[in-house]
Formats: sequence, C-alpha cells, structure tokens
Amino acid sequence: MKVVGYVRVSTDEQVREGVSLEAQKSKISSWANALDYEVICIEEDAGISGKNIRAREGLQRALNLACAEKAILVVHSLSRLSRSTRDTLAVAERLDKAGADLVSLSERIDTTNAAGKMIFRMLAVLNEFERDQISERTSAILQHKKSKLEVYSSTPYGYIKDGKKLVADPQEQRVISKIYSLHKQGVSFRKIVGYLNRHRIPSKKGREWHSSTVYYILNNSIHTT
Repeated sequence: MKVVGYVRVSTDEQVREGVSLEAQKSKISSWANALDYEVICIEEDAGISGKNIRAREGLQRALNLACAEKAILVVHSLSRLSRSTRDTLAVAERLDKAGADLVSLSERIDTTNAAGKMIFRMLAVLNEFERDQISERTSAILQHKKSKLEVYSSTPYGYIKDGKKLVADPQEQRVISKIYSLHKQGVSFRKIVGYLNRHRIPSKKGREWHSSTVYYILNNSIHTT
C-alpha cells in the first residue's frame, strides 16, 4: 500500500498543543513502517488555518497525489485536515471516488473498512459540534463584556479604554449618531461613507471609511444615545 502524508500547524497551535510538523511527520512515518506501507510523500502547510481547505496548497497536492496513486491519505488528526465537517466529508468522498482512503491516527479512523467509514462520519460531526460550542461561549463572553462596558479587543468605535472599562468618546458618539440619523433617512451605506470621507471624519484607525465599517457600526456598536 502507498501512503501520502499530510501535516499542518499554525504557530499558535504548535505552541499550545505541541503538535509540530516534525512530530506529525514522525507519527505518520512510524505508522506506515509498522504496516510495511510505502510513504511516497508527506505534504505540509505551515502556519495556515484549518478553516479553508482550498487555500492550502500542501493539502491540495496531497489530495491530488493520493487520488492519482489510489493511496492512503494519512493525517495526525482530523483537525489537521479540516475544522469543517462539510470540507472533511468532501475530502473523504473525493478520495473514495478515486479509489483512495483516509486514515487519521489520533482518532484511529481507517476508511479502508466499513466500520472505519461510519466512525469517521460520526467523529467529523462531533468535531464541528465542539467548534460551534467554543464559538458560542466566546460570543457569550463578548456580549457580557459589552453589556458591562468592559474592555475587549478591539476597542469599539465610540469608546476609549479607561483601565478595565470602556468610556464613551463624545466625538465618536456624535459620529455614530450621525450615521444612525442618515441611515434612518434611507441614505445608502455608500453615500454615508462618502459623507464621512468628504468631511474628513476619521475612523477608529484614522483610515478612510468603507461600507463594511458603517454596516458593522449600525449592527454592533454600543451607542449611548
């Protein structure tokens, strides 16, 4: 059997979890050697998020080669492959159609058999469930900080930091009021942006205004008036 390995890590993950590229490669090679499989290549993506599989050149090379050789694509864990259930299942389906397989060492998933395929689908769903839970907790914490006017990153337009609290910036609050007023009059985002830039009203970072910034303020800002 032929093996194509794939490893990925972001800088933060490497520090936090200790799953360095070399550690992942070593585990893949050891697994293949124990089964007397041939490792034809180990592709990598260093310092890249697991959210978008299409933006990862290393993964695309690994997939293309595994499909062409009808090999086993081996990863250290499903999270190295993708953090999206949809993308993970799409990869598995692509491999299956090409006569290739997928093995995840941490979860002990092996799609060369029916039981492995079933477990794979179940774990892929659980992985995304855990990610959604983390996202919900993060959002709840952020909303709590907003409600208490506690400092969070980054400082919202209309406020400045004062120790651990956010204090209203009168000048920026007046700008927010103007944005709300124009929006209620039916003025488009593009024209609101034009008004702000034409009057040289600075954004939070002193840059030109954009429609996305105006939209964010209208939907997320903490407004005092």
